Amino acid sequence: MLTFAVLGPLEVRAGDQPVDVGGRLPRRLLAILIAAEGRRVSEDSLVEGLWGDRRPRNPAGALQVYVSRLRRVLPGTALQRSAGSYRLLAADTDVARFRGHLVRARALVAGDRRAEAHEAFDAALRLWRGTPYEDLADDESTTAIRAALVEQRDSAQEEGAAALLATGDHAGAVAVLELLVHAAPYRERRWQLLALALYRSGRQADALNAVRRVRTLLAEELGVDPGPELRQLEGRILAQDPALAPGVRPLSSFIGRDADLALLDRLVATHRLVTVVGPAGAGKTRLAVEWARRDGVVRLADVADPALLVSAVAAAVGVTGFAGDPYEALVERLRLHGDPLVLDNCEHLAGEVARLVVDLLDRIPVLRVVATSRSPLGVDGEHILPLGPLAADDAVTLLTDRIRAGRPGWFGHDADRRDLRRLADALDHLPLALELAAARVRTFGVRGLIEQLDDRFTVLGRIPHGTMTPHATLQEAVAWSFDLLSGDERDLAVRLWPYEGGFPVEAAASAAAGLGALVSLVDQSVVTAEPGGGTARYRMLETIRAYCRSVDRDPAATRAGHAVWVRELVARAAGDLQGVRSATTMAALRQELPNLRAGLAHDLTHAPVEALRTAARLMWFWIRSGLLAEGNRVLTAALAAAPDAPLGDVVRARTASAGLLYFTGDVTRARRMLSEAILAVGAEPGHRSLLAEVRYYQALVQLPGGDPAIALTAAAEAHAIATETQTTWLIPATEMAWGAALVMAGRIADGRHRLRAAVRLAEASGRVWTAALSEFMLAQTLVDAGDGEALPLLRSSLRRFLDEGDLSNQLAVLHNGALALDAAGDAAGAALLRDVVHSHQARSAIRPAGTFLRSIMPHGWYEGAPPAQPPTLDDAVAVLAAPARAV
Repeated sequence: MLTFAVLGPLEVRAGDQPVDVGGRLPRRLLAILIAAEGRRVSEDSLVEGLWGDRRPRNPAGALQVYVSRLRRVLPGTALQRSAGSYRLLAADTDVARFRGHLVRARALVAGDRRAEAHEAFDAALRLWRGTPYEDLADDESTTAIRAALVEQRDSAQEEGAAALLATGDHAGAVAVLELLVHAAPYRERRWQLLALALYRSGRQADALNAVRRVRTLLAEELGVDPGPELRQLEGRILAQDPALAPGVRPLSSFIGRDADLALLDRLVATHRLVTVVGPAGAGKTRLAVEWARRDGVVRLADVADPALLVSAVAAAVGVTGFAGDPYEALVERLRLHGDPLVLDNCEHLAGEVARLVVDLLDRIPVLRVVATSRSPLGVDGEHILPLGPLAADDAVTLLTDRIRAGRPGWFGHDADRRDLRRLADALDHLPLALELAAARVRTFGVRGLIEQLDDRFTVLGRIPHGTMTPHATLQEAVAWSFDLLSGDERDLAVRLWPYEGGFPVEAAASAAAGLGALVSLVDQSVVTAEPGGGTARYRMLETIRAYCRSVDRDPAATRAGHAVWVRELVARAAGDLQGVRSATTMAALRQELPNLRAGLAHDLTHAPVEALRTAARLMWFWIRSGLLAEGNRVLTAALAAAPDAPLGDVVRARTASAGLLYFTGDVTRARRMLSEAILAVGAEPGHRSLLAEVRYYQALVQLPGGDPAIALTAAAEAHAIATETQTTWLIPATEMAWGAALVMAGRIADGRHRLRAAVRLAEASGRVWTAALSEFMLAQTLVDAGDGEALPLLRSSLRRFLDEGDLSNQLAVLHNGALALDAAGDAAGAALLRDVVHSHQARSAIRPAGTFLRSIMPHGWYEGAPPAQPPTLDDAVAVLAAPARAV
């Protein structure tokens, strides 16, 4: 992506790299086109701008030469020529970004979000590096353009200073404005803001002096008096007008909750009771305070005795000097006052607050109540506003803002921004945790802090004074939630901390407390429910997981229990990967991949035989997910860690490793490992079914280019044993392998017959994956024959592999589809499929060109870097599905 900077000397960049556009004249030509902002510039105007009165002998020809040079050094730039003119379309310029920042900043000012507005003005002004369009000649047109931009910059400086002043940072505004009045002393708006900033800093005499300084300056140098605004401000300072006094300064800017504020507004407009529900540190109190503005918020965190609830609410809303029942006085006050009642931190008094709210809503028909709590109040008619973590970009913005508050002038480089994203992710995007982390960056740095987060509660330290949370530390904030749980609920929460990336309902349902405790944990914001695809998934925020781990009396046993759950999950899934549920099983295992990794890591150290067994059972998961290198690393480590494992487990693991090696292109090692596995298990009568599996894989890895005799013998023996033992999934699979072996041996008609039979057998028994692979191999036998059936078979195979989530074989099909289209003269279609394969191949170790019945690799395919914006798998399906194509 090319970007152009003209707010100073011309700069062109491709990403982070500078682009040299040439000398003075090419730079001037480009600047003229950028200044036109997409409008056409006549050739005469370009010639005048480039050479003025000193034109070359053939100016039109010279202009075309410079345009051609620009096109060469700026590939992809829309530099158009028509009707004796040129224009540059959609250029990404710093002028456009500057104006965009100003639009956003002014919208933030209109929304009374002054701190964010100041940041936006600041971002706009940081784009300036000097005189705009410095490379252009000083003609009348350029002077006007420069003047307009400088005026926009000067206004932005003043608006930014006003926004900073509105945040309450009066001293900071004084420092900024002193520089501004020095830079442009005739701009009265700057003096007006400076005087106001000085006055609000408690420097009344200096404020008056500022007004008198500008009065003297204007009189002596221009012979005029200050304008009416400055004169009026002088009078108000002398009168000590109370309206000039500073308002209450917000302790920090409010970031990332615009949508939640708007939603709360809409809910309160249509419903009488709205409860903001979320976990510790999500910012429920801050949201309520921002929404309530000047209306009071009743803080209930310190009300430990339910008997004091009514008195606390009455005092907070201004009930004083009453005689008699405080509740009646509260009702009367709320009836007369008419504003919403905002009750904060209700979770520890949920029952009492619910009863109070029900009665108040009944007694006062116009009353509306907003509550914040870690669990709903459970009142009929209650509407819930779930408040989760911040969005990722907002979390990084909040971190950046708070870091700059402690380190003025700090600007993160690209590496810092990447680390900020990692830090925000590790802290669940929780505002309270992010605030504490920002304060610790000064001590540890961003990356150093990430490395310390295993002990996050100690490292993040105490919550500063003045924040809205009633707790002293993040740990106390989380502990507050746990103190409200029953024993069964606490036990379940502690049992769930080892789960990585979330967990399904079955993980909690197996506990003694069962589903009831899980429902309660969700209600109390300890566990988050994430509905999707019709089935909810659950997870704990990392901060809550860390707390559960810290209070776990036996974390090793809890971790071991999680590893057992992973083993049992994989044991159940292993059979389904070869069966009718293979697609849903792949999807479920892919969702549990973080848990699979955690369980395997535990077992490699504490139960290596179990790790070996689990890793081998995941063979087709590793292959179909494209996780070939990871799967082989785990298998290799498990084989080394469990040298005395039972023979069957060792053979299955070596067979799985061979399968993964085959898809990475290491066919020689795969064949050798399977031959060794057969020698180990062949003489063991108790391992007949295992022998059939190994022989089946031995037949497959002979494809292509292996020994046809080995493939035929292995496939026939595997088929016979599968039929004898009625191993349902293996019967159509070995039929397929036998057909492929016959093709290898030159008996193509017999091979095609068996492959078609394999498709029918697989479809009849619901083995979609085997049907897909059989179709794929059959298509491979038909491509060279120019048979019109090849592409429909590839298309059907690809769709099945997409449904099954098998990336390795999807790429194998696309590679063969590219060969077929290339042979048919469809170069564009072949190139698209090839780009899809190349992009995926670059991200994984999958090498699809040498699998099964074809090993053709045309020269130059998949060499070099993949395309920066490759087509998608959907694009590839569309290409294969085009009705005009038949190969």
